[in-house]
Amino acid sequence: MSRIEVSPYHRKDRTLAGFVMSGRWPETTREWTQLLAVTVQVAAQPGFLNTTTVFRATVDLPEDPHPGTVGLVAWAGPVIGADAPTPGSLANPLPPAVFVLHPPSETMPSTPENDGVASGAILLPGVPHLGLNHRAGWVEADADGTVTKLLSGVDVCPDEDPDLAVLASLCAA
Repeated sequence: MSRIEVSPYHRKDRTLAGFVMSGRWPETTREWTQLLAVTVQVAAQPGFLNTTTVFRATVDLPEDPHPGTVGLVAWAGPVIGADAPTPGSLANPLPPAVFVLHPPSETMPSTPENDGVASGAILLPGVPHLGLNHRAGWVEADADGTVTKLLSGVDVCPDEDPDLAVLASLCAA
């Protein structure tokens, strides 16, 4: 099985614009949550992410892609503000995954000794009325790369988590 490779890319102002995916896309909830862990570790780096931001997985390719590039996890906008995606704006086409990343300045760590962590959640949207349930993952990590929290779940209810509720509203048709 080929490897999953991920490389962050940024704008001219050095803020995070997304991630280039190479090799293959994650196939399981576990692999998607491991990808989330990498993205949160990047978000924990000072100056990379200024505010809570939504990203979506897409098969779009960057200009002049390297061989093996399969798509992007691309910036969709901040959670709030003028550039924020609106409910339903990510519904067509429905992405295989949507992420929300919180920089350390906007993360309340799960335990006090984890001060300075970034956090994030991933929603793998399902079609519950067809028996395809939502899946999700949650990660906290600090700037040195230490993952301080990693959870994943299947058959999750987006109404029970604020991050998932936001992501689900963006994907709702």
